[in-house]
Amino acid sequence: MNRDLLEQYTDAVKLIKETRETIKKLEKRNSVQTKDTVSGSNSEFPFQHMHFVIQGKTHDEDDKIERQKRRQQIQIEQAEKLKNDVEEWMLTIPFRMRRIIKFKIFEEMNWQQVAKHIGGKATGESVRKEFETFMKK
Repeated sequence: MNRDLLEQYTDAVKLIKETRETIKKLEKRNSVQTKDTVSGSNSEFPFQHMHFVIQGKTHDEDDKIERQKRRQQIQIEQAEKLKNDVEEWMLTIPFRMRRIIKFKIFEEMNWQQVAKHIGGKATGESVRKEFETFMKK
């Protein structure tokens, strides 16, 4: 695991949320129906000229929306794979490093804030060096 993948984790989580919202918008758009008015006459005597309202969805629009939804779903699957890989890796590292990564990478704190949450005699610089040493291994 490298630092780039850790930093991509937060983007992956945000991307999953945003993409699900996009899919919901596409589904709402999919439910919009087209309306039009046509003219004709009664099929039986007396043949009177009348206007009829017709409505429905176009197949082109449905196909386009379905393709967009599939692309969005692929994005979610890729982001969830990275998210799951990082979370599984996090289970294999020491608890202190989990906390440091959680505060620094996931919660986007600066090193001073991380040190404050870690507690003890930790300083921003000592926590940063500890993190960098760990990531080099």
